[in-house]
Parts: sequence; C-alpha cells; structure tokens
Amino acid sequence: MDSIDYYNKNASLYFENTVDINTEENREKFMSAILEGAAVLDLGCGSGRDSLEFIERGYDVTAIDGAEELCELASIHIGQDVLCMQFDELDFDEVFDGIWASAALIHISPEELKGVFEKVIKALKPGGILYMSFGHGDFTGYLNGRYFQNFKTKAMKDFLAGYSGLELLEIWKSTENLGEANLDEWLHIILKKQEEKQE
Repeated sequence: MDSIDYYNKNASLYFENTVDINTEENREKFMSAILEGAAVLDLGCGSGRDSLEFIERGYDVTAIDGAEELCELASIHIGQDVLCMQFDELDFDEVFDGIWASAALIHISPEELKGVFEKVIKALKPGGILYMSFGHGDFTGYLNGRYFQNFKTKAMKDFLAGYSGLELLEIWKSTENLGEANLDEWLHIILKKQEEKQE
C-alpha cells in the first residue's frame, strides 16, 4: 500500500484528526511574505484546513491532493473544487505567488523528490514564496502504511544548495502535532524564487 492508498482508505479519520489543528503561526509567517489576494497553491491540502484559512483571508486558492477521497471531503469543507493530482503530474508554469506545502513533500522518496521539487519551483512566479515542512530527523522509509522522508537542518540546506535560483528566507524547528502520529518534531522552510534578471 502506498501513501495515496493509505489516505484514500483512512480519509474520514485523517480529516477528523487534522481539520482543527492550529497551524496559524506557520501560516502567518508564509502570508507575511506574500501580498494580499495573491494566488496560492495548497499542495497536498489534506482536509483543506489551511486552504479554508487562506480563502477566508482573501487569497486566490488552488487546492490539490493526490487522494481522491480526501479531495472530496476537502472540497466540501472549503466550498470549492479540489484538484485530484499526483505531485509528479504538476504542470504549472509561473502561476502562483505562493505555494504552501505543509507536510506534503514528506511522502516523496529521495529518488523522486528532485523532479517533483523542480515542478514545484517552476509553478512559482519569479519572486514567489514556497513554504514546506518535513519531519525533523534522519528516518526515511515506510511507517504505518505511509512513506516518510525526514530532514535535519543540514541535510535540507545541502539539498537546497543545488538550486541557485532560490533564496532561503527562514528555516526553523518546532515541536507540534500536525496530524502525523509518528512525528512531533518538524522542520519548516520558507524560500523565495529569485526575480528574473533584466537584460
């Protein structure tokens, strides 16, 4: 069973366990870096918890998730369609002012992460902001029906060093419950895609 299967089979329980989690502090850091009314992609929106907050704050939100059952629940919750799409199917070209990937890319294997990450960066407008979070640690592998890839701060900085067009604005750790029963320490990253150079 892969991670998508897990979320489809446990959609209702996952929705109930995560829809009321408070991610305000992380969201506020992200929103402070983008303009009001900006176009935001909620990558791996899950329950739609954060999408709804962004919508209510006036952002133009596109929400996607890979699990069809979660998409249906999230669509009802946020009052608009959620796109059912695998991350490797992303095909946006400089569309979004901000991308919110809270505990989303955590399920991508090391072999696939580079390709998916490049699609995510391509989807950002020049000057756009990316927030992402991973479990903090060394573990990589399957646990309770899902694949996890965690990062420590140095490993994340090493990964990001391969992308010259990104500026690391902030990286921090926190201890909190984001709905993943096996994780309570998180690594948060905010990046800015550099503006295109004028000729």
